[in-house]
Amino acid sequence: MTTPDAKKDLHFYLQSARDALLWKLEGLSEYDARRPLTPTGTNLLGLVKHAASVELGYLGDTFGRPSGEPLPWLDEGAEPNADMWATADESRTYVVELYRRAWTHADATIDALALDTTGRVPWWPEGKDEVTLHHAVVRVIADTHRHAGHADILREHLDGAVGMNEDNASMPPGDAAWWENHRSRLERAAREADRNA
Repeated sequence: MTTPDAKKDLHFYLQSARDALLWKLEGLSEYDARRPLTPTGTNLLGLVKHAASVELGYLGDTFGRPSGEPLPWLDEGAEPNADMWATADESRTYVVELYRRAWTHADATIDALALDTTGRVPWWPEGKDEVTLHHAVVRVIADTHRHAGHADILREHLDGAVGMNEDNASMPPGDAAWWENHRSRLERAAREADRNA
C-alpha cells in the first residue's frame, strides 16, 4: 500500500470516530451533555475534551509541533482526571471548537510528515518514549473509537439515540416494543445461565 493510501485510510477512520463523538452531543441540554453517567464520572462533553487533548498531544507535541492551545487541565499539578470533564466555565462551544482545532492541527501533522517519522511522547518514560507517526495515529484512532463507544452507550441511556451518526444507527430495525422484548429475552437468558452455573 502506498503512503498516500495509508494516510487516506487512517484519516477516514479517525474522522469517522471524531464525527461520531460530536454527534452524541447534538440536541442535548447543557446538563445532559455534562452530567456524570457512570460511577467514575464519565460524561459526553468530557469525552470530547479528552479526545481534543489526546490529539494535540500525540499528533502535535510528540512530533515537535505544539499547537499553542492552552490545556491547563494537563499542566503539572492539575487535578487528576481534569481532562475528562468540563467545568461550568468551559462552554460546550469552547470544548467543541477546541476539538475541531485539534483536528485541524493533527491533520496538518499527518499531512506534513511521513508515517515512519519518529517522535517522542513527552509524558512517557525516557528511553521508552519513541513512537512513529503511524503508531501515534493508530493509537489516537483506537482511543477515539473507544470513547465514541462510551458516548454511544451514555447517549442511549439518556434518550435512546444510538449509532455512528444520524444516518447510520448500525442497529437492526425494531420499534420500542421489539427492543423491550429483545432486552427481556436477554435478561431471561442471563438469569437462566446464572442458575445453571
